[in-house]
Amino acid sequence: MVNLLGINNLTLSTPDLDRLVTYYTELLGARVAFERAATSTDPRIAVLDVGGADHLMIVETTTVSPAGLDPLGRAGWGLRVGTYEQLCEIRERILNTGRSAGQVETLPTQWTMTAHDPDGRPVDIRAHR
Repeated sequence: MVNLLGINNLTLSTPDLDRLVTYYTELLGARVAFERAATSTDPRIAVLDVGGADHLMIVETTTVSPAGLDPLGRAGWGLRVGTYEQLCEIRERILNTGRSAGQVETLPTQWTMTAHDPDGRPVDIRAHR
Protein backbone atom coordinates (compact mmCIF):
# COMPACT_ATOMS: atom_id res chain seq x y z
CA MET A 1 0.00 0.00 0.00
CA VAL A 2 1.30 3.44 -0.96
CA ASN A 3 1.36 6.12 1.73
CA LEU A 4 1.46 9.81 0.88
CA LEU A 5 4.47 11.58 2.39
CA GLY A 6 3.16 15.14 2.17
CA ILE A 7 3.02 18.13 -0.11
CA ASN A 8 5.67 17.91 -2.84
CA ASN A 9 5.40 21.42 -4.24
CA LEU A 10 3.36 24.58 -4.59
CA THR A 11 3.74 26.78 -7.65
CA LEU A 12 3.67 30.57 -7.83
CA SER A 13 3.92 32.80 -10.87
CA THR A 14 5.61 36.18 -10.91
CA PRO A 15 6.67 38.82 -13.41
CA ASP A 16 10.03 39.15 -11.55
CA LEU A 17 11.61 35.79 -10.72
CA ASP A 18 14.78 37.26 -9.22
CA ARG A 19 12.83 39.44 -6.79
CA LEU A 20 10.72 36.51 -5.52
CA VAL A 21 13.70 34.14 -5.27
CA THR A 22 15.62 36.75 -3.26
CA TYR A 23 12.67 37.20 -0.90
CA TYR A 24 12.29 33.48 -0.18
CA THR A 25 16.01 32.73 0.05
CA GLU A 26 17.49 35.79 1.77
CA LEU A 27 14.60 36.70 4.05
CA LEU A 28 12.98 33.34 4.74
CA GLY A 29 15.93 30.95 4.43
CA ALA A 30 14.81 28.78 1.49
CA ARG A 31 17.55 27.26 -0.69
CA VAL A 32 17.64 27.24 -4.50
CA ALA A 33 17.40 23.58 -5.52
CA PHE A 34 17.09 24.01 -9.29
CA GLU A 35 16.93 26.80 -11.86
CA ARG A 36 16.07 26.65 -15.54
CA ALA A 37 16.46 29.42 -18.09
CA ALA A 38 13.57 30.26 -20.38
CA THR A 39 13.40 28.32 -23.63
CA SER A 40 11.39 28.90 -26.77
CA THR A 41 8.57 26.79 -25.29
CA ASP A 42 8.90 27.12 -21.49
CA PRO A 43 9.29 30.07 -19.11
CA ARG A 44 12.16 30.60 -16.68
CA ILE A 45 11.72 28.74 -13.37
CA ALA A 46 13.35 28.35 -9.98
CA VAL A 47 12.60 25.54 -7.54
CA LEU A 48 13.27 26.38 -3.89
CA ASP A 49 13.81 23.83 -1.12
CA VAL A 50 11.64 25.03 1.76
CA GLY A 51 12.52 22.15 4.10
CA GLY A 52 11.35 18.63 4.74
CA ALA A 53 11.69 17.66 1.03
CA ASP A 54 9.02 20.27 0.19
CA HIS A 55 9.49 22.72 -2.66
CA LEU A 56 8.20 26.02 -3.94
CA MET A 57 8.32 26.36 -7.73
CA ILE A 58 8.39 29.91 -9.02
CA VAL A 59 7.61 30.51 -12.69
CA GLU A 60 8.35 33.81 -14.42
CA THR A 61 5.42 34.77 -16.63
CA THR A 62 3.26 37.72 -17.55
CA THR A 63 0.11 35.71 -18.30
CA VAL A 64 -2.51 34.42 -15.91
CA SER A 65 -2.97 30.63 -15.84
CA PRO A 66 -6.36 28.93 -16.18
CA ALA A 67 -8.03 28.02 -12.89
CA GLY A 68 -6.30 25.13 -11.16
CA LEU A 69 -3.23 25.17 -13.38
CA ASP A 70 0.19 26.66 -12.79
CA PRO A 71 1.98 28.78 -15.42
CA LEU A 72 3.45 25.61 -16.96
CA GLY A 73 -0.02 24.16 -17.58
CA ARG A 74 0.37 21.65 -14.74
CA ALA A 75 -1.31 21.39 -11.39
CA GLY A 76 -0.45 24.27 -9.06
CA TRP A 77 0.43 21.80 -6.30
CA GLY A 78 1.73 18.28 -5.90
CA LEU A 79 1.72 15.35 -3.50
CA ARG A 80 4.78 13.25 -2.72
CA VAL A 81 5.21 9.47 -2.57
CA GLY A 82 8.35 7.54 -1.67
CA THR A 83 9.44 5.77 -4.84
CA TYR A 84 9.01 5.55 -8.60
CA GLU A 85 7.35 2.16 -8.11
CA GLN A 86 4.79 3.67 -5.72
CA LEU A 87 4.07 6.43 -8.24
CA CYS A 88 3.41 3.80 -10.90
CA GLU A 89 1.21 1.87 -8.46
CA ILE A 90 -0.91 4.94 -7.74
CA ARG A 91 -1.22 5.63 -11.47
CA GLU A 92 -2.49 2.08 -12.06
CA ARG A 93 -4.97 2.38 -9.17
CA ILE A 94 -6.34 5.61 -10.65
CA LEU A 95 -6.60 4.09 -14.13
CA ASN A 96 -8.33 0.97 -12.71
CA THR A 97 -11.14 3.19 -11.39
CA GLY A 98 -11.80 4.44 -14.91
CA ARG A 99 -10.31 7.88 -14.21
CA SER A 100 -7.49 9.37 -16.24
CA ALA A 101 -3.90 9.85 -15.17
CA GLY A 102 -1.09 11.30 -17.24
CA GLN A 103 2.04 9.42 -18.20
CA VAL A 104 4.88 9.33 -15.67
CA GLU A 105 7.45 11.91 -16.79
CA THR A 106 11.08 12.22 -15.77
CA LEU A 107 12.15 15.63 -14.42
CA PRO A 108 15.68 16.60 -13.29
CA THR A 109 15.09 15.61 -9.65
CA GLN A 110 11.89 13.56 -9.65
CA TRP A 111 9.26 11.62 -11.56
CA THR A 112 5.79 13.13 -11.96
CA MET A 113 2.33 12.48 -13.30
CA THR A 114 -0.82 14.58 -13.24
CA ALA A 115 -4.23 13.25 -12.22
CA HIS A 116 -7.55 15.02 -11.67
CA ASP A 117 -9.70 14.81 -8.57
CA PRO A 118 -13.45 14.10 -8.91
CA ASP A 119 -14.14 17.85 -9.23
CA GLY A 120 -11.68 18.11 -12.12
CA ARG A 121 -8.86 19.84 -10.20
CA PRO A 122 -5.40 18.72 -11.32
CA VAL A 123 -2.85 17.39 -8.82
CA ASP A 124 0.72 16.38 -9.63
CA ILE A 125 1.92 13.27 -7.81
CA ARG A 126 5.70 12.95 -7.61
CA ALA A 127 8.51 10.76 -6.35
CA HIS A 128 12.01 12.11 -5.82
CA ARG A 129 14.88 10.43 -7.65
